[in-house]
Amino acid sequence: MTIRVLLADDQALLRSAFRVLVDSEPDMEVVGEASDGAEAVRLAKEQRADVVLMDIRMPGTDGLAATRMIGADPSLAQVRVVILTTFEVDDYVVQSLRAGASGFLGKGSEPEELLNAIRVAAGGEALLSPAATKGLIARFLAQGDAADDERDPARAERLAALTGREREVLVQVAGGHSNDEIAERLEVSPLTVKTHVNRAMAKVGARDRAQLVVIAYESGLVRPRVE
Repeated sequence: MTIRVLLADDQALLRSAFRVLVDSEPDMEVVGEASDGAEAVRLAKEQRADVVLMDIRMPGTDGLAATRMIGADPSLAQVRVVILTTFEVDDYVVQSLRAGASGFLGKGSEPEELLNAIRVAAGGEALLSPAATKGLIARFLAQGDAADDERDPARAERLAALTGREREVLVQVAGGHSNDEIAERLEVSPLTVKTHVNRAMAKVGARDRAQLVVIAYESGLVRPRVE
């Protein structure tokens, strides 16, 4: 199945470079280009995009607002947003993850990293750069964005619905581990891990693994730590 990619960046030169790269792959195609967030949301609907490569800083409606709009629209539930940023560690990126982005990617990444990010996001199986994203969230929360057990009581209550094994798996996911790595650590099959992850996402209302990691930190299940 061809992955339908939407490019959202206010720099035409960057969009052109991304288009050439994406269109060169046999399993993906660019279905639209947007120069601001509002246009990105509109085109995501019209073109039935699977993945949106979203620049976080754009004039008018920025990438953060657009990500929130996509995350809040039931008709766009299958759209995955990958944030493109020059600065991989800042509060805007974390806010984007909270708003529903599937992950982030630095604009200085290698072409293969970008293509892999699109495939991973489209597959919905794993968080982009799990260890890096975990570190980003931990560093941000450790700077004072509140990281105690009482920070988000509603989410803490939802965690109470998880079984002991689901909580155990969630801690591993928040640690940046893949399904295969978790399976090895817990001595179960990757399919079993995937089932636990999916059930945990459904119970806590997470859109994908990225939000699951955020919830794990915000609820106090996992404590932020700066290496």
